[in-house]
Amino acid sequence: MSREEEARITLYDGPAGGWGALNSVKDALLHHQIPLKGAKTLLHANQPDGFDCPGCAWPDRNHHSTFEFCENGAKAVAAEATARRATPEFFARHTVAQLAARSDHWLEEQGRLTHPMRYDAASDRYVPIEWDAAFALVVQHLNALPDPNQAIFYTSGRTSNEAAFLYQLFVRQFGTNNFPDCSNMCHEPSGTAMRGQIGVGKGTVTLQDFERADAIFIFGQNPGTNHPRMLGELRAAHRRGARIVSFNPLRERGLERFADPQDKREMATLGSTPISTHYFQPRVGGDLAAVTAMTKHVLEAHDARGGVLDEAFITQHTLGLDALRQQLADTPWALLKEESGLTEAQLRAAGDVYLGAERVIACWGMGITQHQHAVATIEAILNLLLLRGHIGREGAGPCPVRGHSNVQGDRTMGIWEAPPPALLDRLQQVYGFAPPRAHGVDTVGAIRQMAEGRCQVFFALGGNFAAATPDTHETWHGLRQCGLTVHVTTKLNRSHLVHGREALILPCLGRTEVDRQAGGPQGVTVEDSMSMVHISTGMNPPASAHLLSEPAIVARLAAATLGARSAVPWAWLVEDYARIRDEIEKVFPDFHDFNARVAVPGGFRLRNTASERVWATPSGRARFASHALPLPTAIHAARAREAAQQVFTLLSTRSHDQYNTTIYGLNDRYRGVRGQRDVVFIHPEDLRALGLRAGERVDLHAVWPQEQDAGHERCVRGFTLVAFDIARGSLAAYYPEVNPLVPLWSVAEGAGTPTSKSIPVVLVPHRPDAPAA
Repeated sequence: MSREEEARITLYDGPAGGWGALNSVKDALLHHQIPLKGAKTLLHANQPDGFDCPGCAWPDRNHHSTFEFCENGAKAVAAEATARRATPEFFARHTVAQLAARSDHWLEEQGRLTHPMRYDAASDRYVPIEWDAAFALVVQHLNALPDPNQAIFYTSGRTSNEAAFLYQLFVRQFGTNNFPDCSNMCHEPSGTAMRGQIGVGKGTVTLQDFERADAIFIFGQNPGTNHPRMLGELRAAHRRGARIVSFNPLRERGLERFADPQDKREMATLGSTPISTHYFQPRVGGDLAAVTAMTKHVLEAHDARGGVLDEAFITQHTLGLDALRQQLADTPWALLKEESGLTEAQLRAAGDVYLGAERVIACWGMGITQHQHAVATIEAILNLLLLRGHIGREGAGPCPVRGHSNVQGDRTMGIWEAPPPALLDRLQQVYGFAPPRAHGVDTVGAIRQMAEGRCQVFFALGGNFAAATPDTHETWHGLRQCGLTVHVTTKLNRSHLVHGREALILPCLGRTEVDRQAGGPQGVTVEDSMSMVHISTGMNPPASAHLLSEPAIVARLAAATLGARSAVPWAWLVEDYARIRDEIEKVFPDFHDFNARVAVPGGFRLRNTASERVWATPSGRARFASHALPLPTAIHAARAREAAQQVFTLLSTRSHDQYNTTIYGLNDRYRGVRGQRDVVFIHPEDLRALGLRAGERVDLHAVWPQEQDAGHERCVRGFTLVAFDIARGSLAAYYPEVNPLVPLWSVAEGAGTPTSKSIPVVLVPHRPDAPAA
């Protein structure tokens, strides 16, 4: 079981952070056999002359601090800087079938890839291939396609701005907008809702706004695991008297109390700081009803005593309030209570916190975005902010907290299957070619296209597509239908073992490593969740002399594929990445003086029109959105069909030893799970009602309507029941283990994001002799 303990469940009663976090960092460094190098590397994370943490997209307050890293960031750095290597000799010892039988954690543990590898069907092994031959194989497949749209180009949110810009330029010159990316699986509803209501698809706040906020509302987010550095901002806000209101079906330790490892007094006394002043546990999917109830409470307060709404702001900057008023008047409190899973007193208490604050920030994560009605929920959050002018005001605004370190930057660079016409027009003006105008496929559309045999080449710039996506059976079937699958990556993962008839693994430099090109060592840039753009320069020697950078891989592939069809000087651009940034500046006006501004420690912030109260909407105003509560939902329908048994709503979540699909270990410290991942969290009263006990094993059967899901048995087996403080009727389990339960057709309306946080399931006692689903 590697460094993990024996499988067991142990109550955790400490705070988030603290000595547990420091010990975890120490264990990670020692495990990867880099105690001295690892510590030195960490001290250069997020520094003006260092590298950007390859973990989450939460911004850094102080780029001169040597301690602006968190536990999970340290794990990410240690995993990238590991002394372990997956060499050609490793692949010679293992067939792909043997590797496929291993866990995702074991695959991660094998270390850094050192050579480009090609799949050999005769031996069922990956074998070494020279870079020129690898590019020639990709070019052969791409240029043989009768239609460029038979190729799909996936992008991970860890890809740099420079690589992403070259990638979108190459692929659009090749002739397609097939750009599925990780945004399609996480915050697509955020961009959709915000663009429609306030004219920009990004949050409007900065870290400085957190210093001024009187109230911070956190919806569907677990910062203690997913964005640990955010806890520092919340801790400071709580200490100066701000109200922090958390909505989460689970009691998450990071939202309860936090011990800052940088606070000597707190560490010495084993003390901690509370985080949430109010903690509400709606049932899974109940956030739309909860936010609607808060909005109704605010309007009722205004009608009763006046002076509550910011009427000057509403008159000057918005439209649509009358329709929202009518919709809320038609929505009874009894329905809001039933659908949220909260009492009227709780809902009104949350509304009173909002009413008592002059400056309100609303944060949300994937607990909001991965539902059928995600767009409507985010629009409801924006409605609440607009009522009292909390957009375009210091200390206030919407804050979608994104995951991967450059997922927002990749979209800014044009990684989008539905590019705006203005971007295509600008590419044509600058580069003299006619970009394709038809929209490409998003992630779900890409899986459908592959499964139907309409994709011949799948190229992934980072990521772990096979593990990150829903409907595992259909995804894997689709990948295996391809003529060629290619993965640019640093380490072995599941996607390399679910391959097309031909397959390549192309190893690249990590962000911690020196990227030396003809013009000398290079830095790349990223954009965090708050639109700050800064440079990242690696310091470690490359894990292998055979690695190429992502920009170099893209440029060499573009030059080889397009040849004389392209006037872009691909090889010249990657000699010095400042040249790539000059090209970015030509296409995107907000990047004017790019090289000069990014040279300033901390970088620069991109313009956000909504934060200036300039609304880039068709009407030129912000818009209130009206939504009656959607009834019946998929969960209601499942409960009606399965009246003879208890239907739960299952959400997928990360463990604390995990970042997206990367499994660092088998522990989930704050939830008390040790040495295992096949667990399902359930309320103790629900356990008793089912006649089951904690520690028993069950199978989870998804109960989708047969008319939409005919022929699919969606089941995962042998999960251990863990009693946990979670909303009644709700369950939680880890992904990617429960991804098979999410069908392709169940997506967020208007955004296409899989509904991985809203899965109707029933629990069945586990039968060891039952066939696998």
